[in-house]
Amino acid sequence: MLDAVLIQQCADPSLKPAIVEQFIAKAGSQDPLAITVRSGNRVVLVPKPTTAEEALALIRDNLGRNTVRVGITQYPAGLGIVEAGQLKPEMVEPCENIQMGTALFAKVFRIVMKWYGNPTAKEALPQVMDDAVIAWQTGYLEGVAVFRAEDPGQEKITRPATANQEESKNSADSKDDSAAAILATEAGASDPNKAGIRVDLSGIGARP
Repeated sequence: MLDAVLIQQCADPSLKPAIVEQFIAKAGSQDPLAITVRSGNRVVLVPKPTTAEEALALIRDNLGRNTVRVGITQYPAGLGIVEAGQLKPEMVEPCENIQMGTALFAKVFRIVMKWYGNPTAKEALPQVMDDAVIAWQTGYLEGVAVFRAEDPGQEKITRPATANQEESKNSADSKDDSAAAILATEAGASDPNKAGIRVDLSGIGARP
C-alpha cells in the first residue's frame, strides 16, 4: 500500500485522496520502476529494471514502436514526446510520477464526468471511476483520444443568456457545484504534456 503522505504531498490537488488511491490500485503499480510494454493488445515481456537508469533505457528502447506505461501511475511515457531524447528522467521518481499521472488522470476523469452529463448522485461515481480507469488504460473513451483531448475543466464557452434560460442556468450551476464536490474542475489541474493534437469535445465550433 502506498504511503498516504506521499499521495497527499504529490497527487494533483483536484482529485480527492480516495480517488487517487482507487486509481493507483486499479490502474497503477506499487513499484516506481514498473514498466509495462504493449504492442497492440499484446504485452511484451521485458526485463524488470532494478535502477532508474535501467528503466529509462527500457523506455527509450521501446518508445515509438510500442506503448509504454511507467511507474506508480503507469503514466503513458510517449505522451508529448517526439523523440526518446526528450524523455524526462523524473518520470520514474515516485512523487513526480504521481504528480504527472494524477494530473493527467484528473483530466480523463473530467472528460468521463462530462460524457455522463456531470452526474450529481454519488451512486454514479463508481461507474464514472470504472470508465475513467478503462479510458486511462486504453487511452480512449468512445473513440476519443483522452490524453490529447480538450480538458472540460478548461473550456470557456459563452452563450447569450436570456430570461428563458435562467432556470436551466440555475439547474446547470447546481449540477456543476455537485460535480465539483466530487472532483474540483478548476484549470489548476493542467495537463503536464500540452503538446500534440487538441480535440474540442464540446462540439461547438473548431479550435484553431
